[in-house]
Amino acid sequence: MVVAFMLIHLNFRPISVRVMEPVAQGALQVFGLGTVEARVLSKVGFKVNGLLRELKVDHADEVKAGQLLALMDSGEQESQVAKALANHEKAQANLNLAKASLKKSRTSLALKQQQSHRRQALKSKDVLAEEEAEVSLAAAQTAEAEVLLSEAEMAAAAATVKDAEAQLSLSRVVLSQHLLVAPYDAVIIGRHKEVGTIMQAGEPVFTLVDPCSVWVRAFVDEAKAGYIEVGQPVEVRLRSLPGKRFPGKVARIDLESDRVGEERRIYVTWGDCPRDFHLGEQAEVVINSGWLDKVVLVPEALVFERDGNSGQIWILEKGQLNRCQVVFGQSTLDGRLPVIQGVPEGAQVLSALPSGLRQGRKATVQSGGGL
Repeated sequence: MVVAFMLIHLNFRPISVRVMEPVAQGALQVFGLGTVEARVLSKVGFKVNGLLRELKVDHADEVKAGQLLALMDSGEQESQVAKALANHEKAQANLNLAKASLKKSRTSLALKQQQSHRRQALKSKDVLAEEEAEVSLAAAQTAEAEVLLSEAEMAAAAATVKDAEAQLSLSRVVLSQHLLVAPYDAVIIGRHKEVGTIMQAGEPVFTLVDPCSVWVRAFVDEAKAGYIEVGQPVEVRLRSLPGKRFPGKVARIDLESDRVGEERRIYVTWGDCPRDFHLGEQAEVVINSGWLDKVVLVPEALVFERDGNSGQIWILEKGQLNRCQVVFGQSTLDGRLPVIQGVPEGAQVLSALPSGLRQGRKATVQSGGGL
């Protein structure tokens, strides 16, 4: 009888439990793993075929926009430019000759027209024979035709000059293509050819990177990427510098996810990027995607019958223990789940599960046990 009474007393007496205190402000953080990449990366080479004569820079050099990187042998093309220049000078001389010829023809026309007018006047007064007047008129008409011919010759000479100018300009452009210059301020991360190599048009000589475009391409689980937005603050950690933290921000979120890994690609820029960056280096990012005010964070070990973002937890409500179905938000980096819906007003969430838990059993809060 005494034993039975003791068992009843032990099973039904109020038990002491520990409860959680809401966190004043909880950060929603998302972890991602990725690599250091560059948004602006270019493989540069010559536009023409030829022999690589000289390299002005090397791997890891910093270059400025317009700086000479390499030279291709240009002797043949320099001869082409000289020939085009000579043709242009010849065409210009022919144009000057045509202009002089036109001027002479116009002077001759004016003179013969004056002679013809005078003789026509004398003919009308019967002072000059009709035959002489007709000869003078024919000479004026011939001079007029010579002017038209000279004008056509000058137009043809002018067109020849324009063609020669175009050929000279083209030859100089091709000559300039024997020089390889930097398209922007960059760092050389790759040298692919050596002096003496026979180059084909378009073959890369160097690989350039804009150091201001270095960023981290991180992969984040789709289940945790829903709250990430462009502009949110990020903490970047490099594998080679585990003790340093680099502040950054979300610069771009790809519209297409990785179908195999079920991950979203997030691009993070950082203003304090180390000068000796290494493309492809592994990097970790922690994205602060938001804050929760006065939230209870429940360890996953205290959740039962979890289904997606919902599950059951033990609560203390009006002095009695109950299992409560709640809705969770995005988990924290340490694996705790924020309760965003389902806990009745005034109820407290248990922070530990002592023996003797039973639905409806009375309980009291352990003194100093709040977490």
